[in-house]
Formats: sequence, C-alpha cells, structure tokens
Amino acid sequence: METAEKKKTFGEILRSEPLVLVDFTATWCGPCKMMKPVLDELKSEIGNKAMILKIDVDKNPKVSAAYNIQGVPTLILFKNGKIVWRQSGVVQGIVLKQLIEQNL
Repeated sequence: METAEKKKTFGEILRSEPLVLVDFTATWCGPCKMMKPVLDELKSEIGNKAMILKIDVDKNPKVSAAYNIQGVPTLILFKNGKIVWRQSGVVQGIVLKQLIEQNL
C-alpha cells in the first residue's frame, strides 16, 4: 500500500519552495489554454530550478481574491514567498525562463 504524502497548502508551498511560478487560470479561458504547452516546455527546460503551479480561479476563489486576480491568465513569480514579478495575459516561454534564471 502506498503512503500518500500530505498535500501542502498554497501558503506552505510558497514558504517551502525557493522559486514558484503560479499560473492563475480557468478552464473556460482560451488564452489560458495557450499557456499550457508553454509551461509544459518551460518545466522540461528548467527542471527543478522552480516549481510551476496552476491555480484554477473558479475552484480557489479565496487564493484568487488574496492576490487580487482580475483576469486570467495571470502569472506570478514568488521568490522565498514574496512576489518578484507579475503579469496578466499570455507570456512567452523565453521570457519566463529568463525571469526564473534571473531570480535563482
């Protein structure tokens, strides 16, 4: 029988991971769907340098409200739990990769 690791809360992840890129998204959002392959490729390029999280704004209204998410997709880069970069809309993978490397 497998032992399931306790799921960390969003706040615990931000406090425990040095670099976290959060994609605030929604299932009904066309531009959000365009971000999926960009983020998948980014993950394969950066490996364990940063964690990439997707937060569905409809399923997580409290988290979305806490970060004043007005539109999706909104991407926020957290370094040691603090926001170091934020942008709404589709962002190119090369831009995200440079941001992550600048903040390592």
